[in-house]
Amino acid sequence: MANASASSANDQSLPETSSSCLTQGATAAHNFEVINFPLLEGMGVGKFVSSINFSVGGCDWMVKLFPDGDRAAEKTHVLSYLSPQGGQAGERVKFSLSVLGKDGQVAKQQNGQYTFVDSAINGVGWSNFIEKSSLQQVLCSSNNRFTIRCVLTVIKPPRVEDVVSAIAVPESNLLRDLASMLKLGESADVTFSVGGQLFPAHRCVLAARSPVFRAELLGPMKEKAARHIKVDDMEPSTFERSSTSSIRILCRMAATTPTEMCRHCSTCWSLRIGMGWTG
Repeated sequence: MANASASSANDQSLPETSSSCLTQGATAAHNFEVINFPLLEGMGVGKFVSSINFSVGGCDWMVKLFPDGDRAAEKTHVLSYLSPQGGQAGERVKFSLSVLGKDGQVAKQQNGQYTFVDSAINGVGWSNFIEKSSLQQVLCSSNNRFTIRCVLTVIKPPRVEDVVSAIAVPESNLLRDLASMLKLGESADVTFSVGGQLFPAHRCVLAARSPVFRAELLGPMKEKAARHIKVDDMEPSTFERSSTSSIRILCRMAATTPTEMCRHCSTCWSLRIGMGWTG
């Protein structure tokens, strides 16, 4: 038991790689309607009628119907084959052939799968697909017609791929990180002085959050050496709480006229966020 535990612990530290096996297939259906079937009976053993070519999985196929069978011993049955039309060597398929009568009712269905090792093969299906006596019942109720429905899936070769581990993207904590920098005074490059108490801030954040402070701190209006902004007529506790009225007072510093002050008051709330204040 001790050795098993040690082995398990070592396995957890091993480098790991992963892969996956993906198998894909293309599926489609074709309906081949046979009208006035009694007129086809007697056309001869090995004689057939066929559907048009239809494409599935990049290959062409057709459905063949032998009214009198393809061998003398099978004259009591109607045969139906799925026939490849070239280029199917190596293709693996799953398919069904169904006889549909009136209102699409299924009278007979055969299911199979096959790998075409030779594209020259005549077809694959069932020599005893449906007895003529059973088909006669379908013909009597559907005005001498029926439909052969072929549902075909062409299965592509399996593909093995490397599995790349998904990189977990952490949740954004931008505001919290900015507030932490503000609280610690890290990289602060501008200071507000309120009633003798200093409040550090970051001019790039203020400028990004408010066009008023962008003009004052980064634009041509700034004094390049100015790193200290004094706020008069305000208590430090009021400034720290950053109520709406105190933020309006801050805007007054950057506004040149009362009209401009009012126009920029909408950015005051962004100033609160930019400096990491709450209240």
